[in-house]
Amino acid sequence: MIVIDTASERETLAFARRLGEQAKAGDVYALDGDLGAGKTVFAKGFAAGLGVPGTVSSPTFTIIQVHEGGRLPLYHMDVYRLSDEDELEAVGAEEMLRGDGVCLVEWACLVRGLLPPETTRITIEKDLARGTDFRRIRVEYGSRA
Repeated sequence: MIVIDTASERETLAFARRLGEQAKAGDVYALDGDLGAGKTVFAKGFAAGLGVPGTVSSPTFTIIQVHEGGRLPLYHMDVYRLSDEDELEAVGAEEMLRGDGVCLVEWACLVRGLLPPETTRITIEKDLARGTDFRRIRVEYGSRA
């Protein structure tokens, strides 16, 4: 497990970028944290690490955004609005979770049963006592999210 503290959005972006640079085809990243924890900021940095061009935003209403043009395709999912795992399966996510790109799943705790055992789990936590921009990021490799 890796634990890193970031004190700014820039630091969070930079750390996520490094993880994106290391990502390999077939990798799945489960991203969890409270509302406002920085999941979308993390996703932007991660996408930059893959060389994804253009703007990356949270796919809250579309559920899945496919970003191509980088080193690998990025399947960016936000499952916050889903009521169960079946809804994610219905939009074809299973193929992406086992595909040739990289999956980044926001609110992954809601679809735990669909994620492969080798999923990398990332948890972002705020600690307002340490500042409004402080984040603690935990990365657990190869664990079931």
